[in-house]
Amino acid sequence: MTDVLRILCGPFAWFVAFSAVYGLHGLICGHGVEGEAFGVLSLPRVLMVAAWLVSMLLLAGLVRGLYSPRLASASSFVTVVSRATGWVGLVATTWTLSPTLMTTYCL
Repeated sequence: MTDVLRILCGPFAWFVAFSAVYGLHGLICGHGVEGEAFGVLSLPRVLMVAAWLVSMLLLAGLVRGLYSPRLASASSFVTVVSRATGWVGLVATTWTLSPTLMTTYCL
């Protein structure tokens, strides 16, 4: 893995997660997905929360991978910065996609 990819993988993974959840939201609202899942929860809510959780798990796996010696850079600066941007991606994913838990999914 090149140093530039190491540094940019956290923000890029956040971008992919945000785009995927936003696209799922568009599909749910555009196609009128309705119904109940697990009794009291609506199917769109379950899909959105599941996408959010999967996104967070993938970003957490990325952060964990950045701490493995196998993916470490020869430069300690690149290692520290890539770990920091990995955490930034995880926190950004958690924060920006958390409204899927609380807000309405379609107007």
